[in-house]
Amino acid sequence: MRSSIKRPTEDECDLSGFQLFKKLTDQEFAQLNYDKTCSLYKKGSIIYREGSRLTGFYCVTRGVLKIFKTGIDGKEQIIKFAKKGDIVAYRSLLSQELACTTSKVIEEAVLCHIPYQTLLFLIQNNWEFSHHMLQIVCKELREANDYITDIAQKTVRERLAEVLLLLKESFELDNANTLQISLTREELANIVGTATESVIRLLSEFKQDKLIELQGRKIKLLNIQALTKVANL
Repeated sequence: MRSSIKRPTEDECDLSGFQLFKKLTDQEFAQLNYDKTCSLYKKGSIIYREGSRLTGFYCVTRGVLKIFKTGIDGKEQIIKFAKKGDIVAYRSLLSQELACTTSKVIEEAVLCHIPYQTLLFLIQNNWEFSHHMLQIVCKELREANDYITDIAQKTVRERLAEVLLLLKESFELDNANTLQISLTREELANIVGTATESVIRLLSEFKQDKLIELQGRKIKLLNIQALTKVANL
């Protein structure tokens, strides 16, 4: 007997909670829902690859994606993580360029694909939507500028401390002050922009300094104030 394909639930296909769509008219939102395609992706799935032609952008309603670029030596440089409420692949779509990053699922996810023609229609017909989209692009540019500054001026120790704090802001902590995202040491290194060995050594130092506690891939933040000082924020 064939097993049925697992499909997203109705709640997982609901885009009403996305801030980007708050200013759409009822008719525009109905068109958005008509045009969208929502799918469930298993951990490890590639949503799109660097250099591919995009046909639309994605709204994340469940799960976590990592967005990264691949260097000449094949090493990943993680640009950001996308979680529920985030949109991805819009910048290359707006500029009509090939995808400048790769998107990979690291926690089973549900994504709703919005076609380019739908995006174009909303931009051309709804000024408030266009303005909000512009704000998102500007925020991404500011974050890219901050990252370039950090790479140029901060030590690896400072950058790792800052990354842990940024992960806290993005994914929050559970009741035990543990980051609610599980990353490999290699993934942490690919965010910081250093060798995996350096991250392993620094995490051990942070543990000895009682800044964090390590539980496998899970990281518990013990002293956020001290980490902030180490990050030179």
